[in-house]
Amino acid sequence: MKQVVQNYKSGELTLLDVPAPACRPGGVLVRTAFSLISTGTELMKVAEASMSLLGKARARPDQVAKVMQSVASNGVGATYRKVTNRLDSYTPLGYSLCGVVEEVGEGIADVAVGDVVACAGNEHALHAELNWVPKNLYSPVPAGVAREHAAFGTVGAIAMQGVRRGEPQLGDVALVIGLGLIGQLVVQLLLASGTRVIGVDPDADRCALAERLGAFACGAPGSDVVDNAVAAITDGHGVDQTYLAAGGSSNEPVELAARLSRDRATVVDIGKCGLNLPWNAYYEKELDVRFSRSYGPGRYDPSYELDGRDYPIGYVRWTERRNLACFLELLASGKLDVAPLITHVRDFTDAEETYRALNDGELPALAVLFRYPEVATPAPAELPAPADGNGAAGATKGFLLASDASNKPFIAPPTGRPVGIGFIGAGNYASSMLLPHLAERDDVALKRVVTTSALSAANAQRKFGFAEADTDVDALLADDAIDAVFIVTRHSSHAALTSKALRAGKAVFVEKPLALSESEVDDVLAAVAESGNDRLQVGFNRRFAPLLRKAKGRFGRRLGPATVRYLINAGSLEPGSWYARTDLEGTRFAGEGGHFIDTVSWLLDADPTSVYACAGPHGQDPQITLRYPDGSTAVISYTTSGSTKFPKETIDLTADGKVLTFDDFVRASVYGRYRSRSPRMPGGGRDKGQATEIAAFVEAVATGAPMPVPVTSLIATTRATLAVELSLRTGAAVTVSP
Repeated sequence: MKQVVQNYKSGELTLLDVPAPACRPGGVLVRTAFSLISTGTELMKVAEASMSLLGKARARPDQVAKVMQSVASNGVGATYRKVTNRLDSYTPLGYSLCGVVEEVGEGIADVAVGDVVACAGNEHALHAELNWVPKNLYSPVPAGVAREHAAFGTVGAIAMQGVRRGEPQLGDVALVIGLGLIGQLVVQLLLASGTRVIGVDPDADRCALAERLGAFACGAPGSDVVDNAVAAITDGHGVDQTYLAAGGSSNEPVELAARLSRDRATVVDIGKCGLNLPWNAYYEKELDVRFSRSYGPGRYDPSYELDGRDYPIGYVRWTERRNLACFLELLASGKLDVAPLITHVRDFTDAEETYRALNDGELPALAVLFRYPEVATPAPAELPAPADGNGAAGATKGFLLASDASNKPFIAPPTGRPVGIGFIGAGNYASSMLLPHLAERDDVALKRVVTTSALSAANAQRKFGFAEADTDVDALLADDAIDAVFIVTRHSSHAALTSKALRAGKAVFVEKPLALSESEVDDVLAAVAESGNDRLQVGFNRRFAPLLRKAKGRFGRRLGPATVRYLINAGSLEPGSWYARTDLEGTRFAGEGGHFIDTVSWLLDADPTSVYACAGPHGQDPQITLRYPDGSTAVISYTTSGSTKFPKETIDLTADGKVLTFDDFVRASVYGRYRSRSPRMPGGGRDKGQATEIAAFVEAVATGAPMPVPVTSLIATTRATLAVELSLRTGAAVTVSP
């Protein structure tokens, strides 16, 4: 299928061929009829992409701060790969469309194939021929509403949420600053609520349009028209609400709002303008400044947007979806009219030229729609039988799998043939820390990449040379040219995908964690036993780090028990991180802790026998004590409240009159009769072992040699990681089953 994408590094904007998205549980597959270009938000992105790197940095100082923090934690090399991967990737455009339901996912009962729906979301309502849209981000279009008008649904919901934040009352007077697309919709919504409206915009044509739609008066900022209109209909008191729907960096809108507002009026920011509030003016009038967050409650909440968990109407009257439905009903009733806002309707095939003309100013526009080719809607397809009450058979997070096929043994590739590699997942870690090492190897062939997002798969194919890009996991697992599968998805899908791939006869490299529960561990072990395929590696890369290996070698053979102290200065999560979704993805330690337990076990050449853990309030900053068969002990401190200036990982190992110290993959020392100290890694670089780990895995797959880490050790580490959660709940030590 075709999709509009842009490369943020080069500024290239193109209509790209990408794999069609799969229809997953909890949503519908929609074939687009019309999609709306947001001439404000989207053109801002297009303009940013054409800037120099310095210009991009100035435009996004928040991202520059994150880059500097990443350099401090991960080193220059890893940060450079991470940043360039993000910059040199195609990103999607679009967030508002109307289309026809082509396929219905498991758990959806409110629409059927052939229904017309309006869709929202900058990850789900894209300028693309097909989109998978979760339940709370679409709404059926009422009879009588034209599809091109329903395509305004998202921007209509944005305007509606802004108006709701202002809480207008019958007879109020409102000032709307900025009469672009959002501003024009705000004007109509206010009029529908019984509010008198005055508009402000430097564009005379937009002012005239707002007046034709019912505004009392409109004029340029600072004009006598606006001042006189406010004085006339407010008896000189000033407006009750001001809605900032303007863009740009100018501070003029907030200054104008203060001057024309009455005492204790409300100012609502909907757009993205300068907000250097003049303190005296706002203080003296005690103005109530409010922000409107996109299209309503639920926005940026994954449990609402992705998982379909609605908010009870008694507590949250207007959500994203209810705002979207309300806007469509207002269109159906004739209380809103978007037809006058449409300046151009272009064929989707002309997308590149349309964006160029808009960006260059050759196509002055308020609202531009893409019109898509009509395609016959297929008959409803049978859905897979549900495996349980939670979704379709074989459903994992983001993927829909057929039931397991018969177990197949692993067969090593013929001598001399490159190892065929398939990738499930191609996010930032896969693209910056794993795929670059594989792409430079002559003994592997990157055959197929599968992601839930069609664009992610296309990006990986373009950058790393995969022969095929897809959204179908089963097709990858059925491909006989693929010998090994890398699973680099979210934590909740690891165990199910691993079991599936092992049963398909593939060698498996799965990023940590292997599993999030004992039952998932049992499922993986059952797949190994029933298929006879134990070609499994978990991405515990630290044991492969060259600096740590060298330090262990210098320490030498250990005779007596050892004590280990391992401090992880993990830092806090970014707001909205999926790591924080503990109900679905497990705790943060469950997802990451296996790294550190595996590292200690490798240093001690043994697997732990028991685990005891304690933590601060709400399970924060756990302290984990591990015991080993020879009496060795290790304490792992996983902290999130430390300084970002301090190293992320430090290790001290003491035994036999010697001490090994390890400083965050930058320097290591061994103290005994003499001191042995490694040189500092150049440029603050940190080699955490990914390249060495991948080399060992590929060699084992190609030659049939034992896997780099025995399955017994992988299972012991996974069970010890899970035991931490049990120990925190019970307050007792937990024995780790072999």
